[in-house]
Amino acid sequence: MSESTAFRVMLRMQIKPGMEQDFERVWLEVGDSVTSHPANLGQWLSRSDEEGVYYIVSDWVSEPLFREFETSDRHLQHRQQLHPYRSGGSMTTMHVVAHLRGDGADVTHREWEAAR
Repeated sequence: MSESTAFRVMLRMQIKPGMEQDFERVWLEVGDSVTSHPANLGQWLSRSDEEGVYYIVSDWVSEPLFREFETSDRHLQHRQQLHPYRSGGSMTTMHVVAHLRGDGADVTHREWEAAR
């Protein structure tokens, strides 16, 4: 399936004050429970300029396969591990209709961090 037909999920998470670093650490520790799912194409954690707000973007092969994951025990356990840090949030879903690959797309996160 091409990237242009991916199903994208974007979560906005409000994290309790003072818990941001712990949230980031736990998100990284438990992330493979999402990314190891065969229908997951990857996920990103972004910290907003707005105090305590994070965005999580996750791409999936299809909406039905994401919905299957969303109701699974694996997802419930993942959510339970992150729930203590949350004070609120929302979810938006969408279908990717186009993707333009940038020149830096093949740079890994570790390579990018080392270059900073």
